[in-house]
Amino acid sequence: MLHPSMSHPALIQPWMPKKAMVFAAGLGTRMRPLTNTMPKPLIEVAGKPLIDHMLDRFADAGVETAVVNVHYFAEQIEAHLASRTKPRIVISDERAALLDQGGGIRQALPWLGPEPFFLCNTDAFWVAGACDNLAMLAQRWDPEKMDILLLVAAVSSSIGVDWPGDFTMTADARLEKRQEQQIAPFVYTGVGIIKPELFAGHDAKIFRLAPFFFEAAAKGRLFGQRLDGLWLHVGTPAAVADAERCLARSTL
Repeated sequence: MLHPSMSHPALIQPWMPKKAMVFAAGLGTRMRPLTNTMPKPLIEVAGKPLIDHMLDRFADAGVETAVVNVHYFAEQIEAHLASRTKPRIVISDERAALLDQGGGIRQALPWLGPEPFFLCNTDAFWVAGACDNLAMLAQRWDPEKMDILLLVAAVSSSIGVDWPGDFTMTADARLEKRQEQQIAPFVYTGVGIIKPELFAGHDAKIFRLAPFFFEAAAKGRLFGQRLDGLWLHVGTPAAVADAERCLARSTL
């Protein structure tokens, strides 16, 4: 979907969210012992911290501001990001209490502003295909019929997926929650676009994000964009080596 920034046809530019919420506050328990001395976002894959893989993609896409929440080893993340200028980094401090992803967004709303923004887990990692996945997400976004648009990958073409998938997808790309005792063909990659007004007036301080996905799905307003490339779930120490092998093969 194209959003004109100016009325003259020659100056129409593709719409792209200007801000992103980057979740970097978690404890990274499945990454132990690597996370005994550092936060998960700073674990390196192919010589680059996980958080930088996504921040570099956001910078290339034209995202101007990334709000990064911090809690576990917060000072390490702050120090690492201090010199980054693209995107501009805003730290959302959760040292006093870990707010979970929903609560983290609620705290960050003053920085995120009124426009739809990117969501990003720091283990969102993929070997790119021919298309730019962030650009595809932005082009697909339709605020008239969507509250949330998620980048999803086929379980069959993903690495490190040790659960029975997250969603099924209809012919018109609406996502539906996997039913209990069933296997779903698509997995959430940790990246999406969401409307900030979903969180307006939410009274709780600590709450999860996933129920917002499921509520949007129940209303027919949760959509999926299939990832172009190979998704790598870097959730355990062994998955780091798997990801590096996939990256090495992709450059041959």
